[in-house]
Amino acid sequence: MDTRRFFTLLASAFLVLKGILSARAEETAEDALRQMKQVVRSRFPDVRQLSTAELATWLADTNRPAPLLLDVRTPAEFAVSHLPGARRTDPPSTAAELSPSLPADRPVVVYCSVGYRSSELATRLIKAGRTNVMNLDGSLFQWANEGRALRSADGPAKAVHPYNEKFGRMLRPSLRPARWETPK
Repeated sequence: MDTRRFFTLLASAFLVLKGILSARAEETAEDALRQMKQVVRSRFPDVRQLSTAELATWLADTNRPAPLLLDVRTPAEFAVSHLPGARRTDPPSTAAELSPSLPADRPVVVYCSVGYRSSELATRLIKAGRTNVMNLDGSLFQWANEGRALRSADGPAKAVHPYNEKFGRMLRPSLRPARWETPK
């Protein structure tokens, strides 16, 4: 076998192996996120979970008023990407702080990275008497892993802030930014 053919075969084998490992990493991200969604559901049983497919259908329906989308993450996370049209709110916000800016008749969909912080906020809003609040099941990670549209201040976005290294494993590798600021 000549050297050129050997290196061509070696390069092909490398690309196949890289594809297999990448597919396995994405499967692991989906498995980890599925487990986290179960944790969120069991920890917050009174919070209605809205699937990403339901939200996408709702947002595309021009005959139905769009919900208010609240992104319950830090400014650093929001800057990397968020749902189109979302408004950022601090994770520790209280219902009293938010209520004046939430129209009473408009449904609210909250989300964060995986759904935990947003379910905490949803719980506070429900306890304060808000009845039309839902958490986005799997939150931004689920939305992004499904290839749905993301925005940043500069326009369309292709990455999601991973929150931290452990949570970042719930994102498909192609969605993880090369660098990010750790939330405070």
